[in-house]
Amino acid sequence: MKKNIAIVMGGYSSEFDISIQSGNVVYKHLDRELYNPYRIHITKEKWAYVSDDNQQYDIDKNDFSLTINNVKTHFDAAFNIVHGTPGEDGLLQAYFELIEIPQTACDFYQAALTFNKRDCISTLKPYGIPTATNYFLNKGDSINTEEIIKTVGLPCFVKANKAGSSYGVSKVNTENDLIPAIDVAYKEDDEIIIESFLSGTEVSVGVITYKGKDTVLPITEIVSENEFFDYEAKYLGKSEEITPARLSDSDTKKVKDLALKVYQILKMKGFSRSEYIFHNGEPYFIEMNTNPGFSEASILPQQALAAGISIKDLLTNTIEEAINNQKK
Repeated sequence: MKKNIAIVMGGYSSEFDISIQSGNVVYKHLDRELYNPYRIHITKEKWAYVSDDNQQYDIDKNDFSLTINNVKTHFDAAFNIVHGTPGEDGLLQAYFELIEIPQTACDFYQAALTFNKRDCISTLKPYGIPTATNYFLNKGDSINTEEIIKTVGLPCFVKANKAGSSYGVSKVNTENDLIPAIDVAYKEDDEIIIESFLSGTEVSVGVITYKGKDTVLPITEIVSENEFFDYEAKYLGKSEEITPARLSDSDTKKVKDLALKVYQILKMKGFSRSEYIFHNGEPYFIEMNTNPGFSEASILPQQALAAGISIKDLLTNTIEEAINNQKK
């Protein structure tokens, strides 16, 4: 019997439209011989099933069920492809755990931890994971630009702490640019992180659970036309993404080993895509995404294809891993 799969997309953040795109790719490629897919749009106003003719039917949040013409449908699993809150910060994960529906992303604690850039870095540092030098601010804190620059130097990056990696991010080249950049970051979150600039090759590393094994996918090198891998570079074609990355064998091994170590330290499962910059010959951890973009041109699907894994097989594996984990 086919399993009913809710493809959960949308969310409450600036990444809503990107998540809808990702969800539609999952819907397109899901194996119809194994699954009945349902597109579920998540907004603050309501959660709704969206049919092929764009009719909307409310989801009952009490048990995450769908009723059409007095016929009630329950779901065997949820494919969580919500970028940002509530799908990438642990809220949806906790909800699904409470109502005992398997979901494809990592567990709620890991999602909350990795979504909080400051907490994730603080967790990894004792394990010897190299990171940039950081300075933290909360909204309302006094801002001492001289102290910030003394700590992290120039240029530096100002980022919203809990937001997608392309939102609320500015590169700061002069002290005069610092306050405007902080204001931009505060529009996305009331916590920010200011990081020292790391000069070197940037790579993106997908680590997934595949056939029961933690697996590092082929590495992607990021070559941005802009000053850094911002929204335009990531989503509007202003970057070149080269898979596999143009790294030496030794550098490839270094970053693969480090990415796998990070995945296992954090007790991850499902999809992840983490970013690293080679600085002075060593890979430095930047951040981890646990629900990375999933358009057909996105990095993780590219990496899977380079590893010989079709999008359909990748999705099937992810759903079955989630269902099997729920049974344990």
